[in-house]
Amino acid sequence: MRFKKLMVAISLILCLISLSSLASSTPIKITFMSTKGEINPQLEEVFRNFSKDFPNIKVELIPVGAGQSPFEKLSTMYASGNAPTIAMIDPNDVEKFKNNFLDLSAERWTKDALKGALDDVTFDGKVYAFPFALEGYGLIYNQQVIEKAIGKFDPRTIRTRNSLENLFMRLRLKGVTPIVISPLDWSLGAHFLTIAYAAQSRDYEAVKKFISDLKAGKVNLVNNKVINDLLDTFDMLRKYNYLKDSPLAGTYEQGAQLLAQGKVAFWFMGNWAWPLIEEVNPNNKAYGFVPVPLNNDPNNFFNQAIVALPTKMLCIDIKNNSKEQQEAAKTLLNWFVYNSNGQKNWVYGLNIIPPFSNVTITPDDPLAKSIVGYAKAGRTFKIPYAVLPSDHWPIVGAHMQKYLAGRINRQQLLTEIMNYWTKAK
Repeated sequence: MRFKKLMVAISLILCLISLSSLASSTPIKITFMSTKGEINPQLEEVFRNFSKDFPNIKVELIPVGAGQSPFEKLSTMYASGNAPTIAMIDPNDVEKFKNNFLDLSAERWTKDALKGALDDVTFDGKVYAFPFALEGYGLIYNQQVIEKAIGKFDPRTIRTRNSLENLFMRLRLKGVTPIVISPLDWSLGAHFLTIAYAAQSRDYEAVKKFISDLKAGKVNLVNNKVINDLLDTFDMLRKYNYLKDSPLAGTYEQGAQLLAQGKVAFWFMGNWAWPLIEEVNPNNKAYGFVPVPLNNDPNNFFNQAIVALPTKMLCIDIKNNSKEQQEAAKTLLNWFVYNSNGQKNWVYGLNIIPPFSNVTITPDDPLAKSIVGYAKAGRTFKIPYAVLPSDHWPIVGAHMQKYLAGRINRQQLLTEIMNYWTKAK
């Protein structure tokens, strides 16, 4: 009798083991909302490589359309009850959705994130996002074009607005158009104009206080030296702009083509543009960044530094995705940080600079190397994206487009920006 009971128990255990094995072999599909359209094809390949290491997890890419903000796309998906498992969003959007996101505070990678990388996505001591990409931007230069025109070029000589304009004048005398300004609202509103916010102080808390005062209507931008300095530089740049006669006609792709083809020497953009630049001219690796100079003080820190910070965050949904999907999403994040194959796919496959101290490899591209060089020299600063409203880039970017095109003057621009802030939510 005891033997029969024992055999029944063993049979039951074997059955449970079999069912468990079957469950573990059942594929888990997770979705990944990407807001970096320039690397979507590479992301697809990376996800296929991830599934080779984890055959039971399939990752489906959900692209965000050109011109649609991450906030808008994710809001629409939550409204339809179909949120992605992983959402790639901007730092300033994390807090708005944090009640829908998994608390990641206990994850091992939080200890390996670079200093400050989690500051903007930590609320009440809880971490709600994974910093996906350390990105930087400034004035990208094509060294081959410059040196063919004027001889040896040392980017360290560009420390003031005047030194940059002198270089532009020399280039123009040699028949080289100095720069192209791509009239994209996100480039003008989220990247260029925000330098004026960040350059108010080297103290990040003071910068956030400046934004708070701006929102409260306590700041008169018309009299603010930093933003006027930056716009003086912008005025100089547009004087030498390739698109001077039709300043709003340019596209992102065109900017990469003009720089890579040697039709311009500089382009205001970030390292995310490297895949496009390389595609146009794979033989030229001589590129780098110079800062956007604010004024003519060679000792001004911001004249010697570029913007570099985690610009894209990955958040895991808890509202529309199962526990199994959430665990699968965490597996993908850990694969990036701790698996050697994952690191190579992240860094080399996507040309991403990981904001983690334990990942020692860097992308094999000159723009990433330039950013790493600035970072090692302590010559980087970050934009206070976490305290910028979600509609900042489209609205302020549109005002910057009008200014670029000469449709409004500086006082009108600054008045429009102040009016935006006093109404911002």
